[in-house]
Amino acid sequence: MTSLSGLTWDHPRGFNALDAAARLEKSRGGIEIQWSRQPLEGFEEHPIEELCAGYDLVVLDHPHIGEAVKSRSLVPLEDVLTNEQIADISRRTIGACFDSYRYAGKHWALPLDAAAQVMANRPDAVEPPETWDGIVTAAAKAPTVLSLAGPHAALTLFSIALTLSGRLAVDGRLFQAGVGEAALEIMQQIHDRAPAVARSLNPIGILQTMAETDEIALCPLIFGYVNYASSDIRLPAHRLAFADAPVSKGLGRRGSILGGTGIGLTKRCNVTPELVRHLIWLMGNDAQMRFIPEHDGQPSARDAWRDKNVNQAWGEFYRSTEDTLEHAHVRPRYAGYIAFQKRASQIVRDGLEGSRSHAATIAALEQAYTSSAPMTQER
Repeated sequence: MTSLSGLTWDHPRGFNALDAAARLEKSRGGIEIQWSRQPLEGFEEHPIEELCAGYDLVVLDHPHIGEAVKSRSLVPLEDVLTNEQIADISRRTIGACFDSYRYAGKHWALPLDAAAQVMANRPDAVEPPETWDGIVTAAAKAPTVLSLAGPHAALTLFSIALTLSGRLAVDGRLFQAGVGEAALEIMQQIHDRAPAVARSLNPIGILQTMAETDEIALCPLIFGYVNYASSDIRLPAHRLAFADAPVSKGLGRRGSILGGTGIGLTKRCNVTPELVRHLIWLMGNDAQMRFIPEHDGQPSARDAWRDKNVNQAWGEFYRSTEDTLEHAHVRPRYAGYIAFQKRASQIVRDGLEGSRSHAATIAALEQAYTSSAPMTQER
């Protein structure tokens, strides 16, 4: 029996379905996959080349693809799947979740998990506003926080800027004139009223705090976790509701950054027909619409997001956020983007704490972006 190792992230959404699928595969006499876990932050702290060197399969998100390709750490899917298989996965995947792993003319990961920044609220405490003006008003009445830890401060700013201008990272600049400052001012108005409890929490920590306490009632942009919308009674105190990302009153675009994860095959992986069969099953209707949701996962197939039974079991999470997923913004994937994203978030946090003016904050972001980005980005 072929034995493989895999690395994913340490949360039921990232681990349970993969682990259960591996056990099912082994029970059928197929390949053996041992899945290891590390915190989400581990993917930011360790170069993707190092992670790929230690495992056969690695779960990663699309901004890491450029560095993985540069270091020749992954096998392109075109080398192991047929054109028909790739086209079928692309056709059935929601939004840009599969296309986000296409870089330098090839696909580098299978879209295991679909996510984007959406709105989370305590339905017993506050109604989800539709616009950013409404969010600012709500923040004066109910405890409202921004997701600012790790890379999320920058991603929140980028998302709000998208609602104001419809564009991001065009012609060598992050923002159109005045857009970055306007987006930062919206964040400032919310941040100044926000309870301090959330400032160091990652999205999981914010959602857990919302579910367990009364300290947070609303987070207007946070990567959605279906686990907190369950109709089950397993949640500690409060079931959370999720809604599409807010719009600005002018443009009407839902500013949201695409997240989610994909399964990449590393250079050390022995890609057998049995492994390919297992991966194709994970992407198929049976796994996407039944097995993965039943094991705490967040599927990438559009049909699963629209399925009545899946939505009924998970508090209408998918139906309520589908539009945001379909139109979420794909981040750059060039080698060097991850370091920029980390630096940009610190710049945003410093700006919100008053260490520099909004104009100076945006200028620092533009300089950091220009320094990190190649003149020509491969797509």
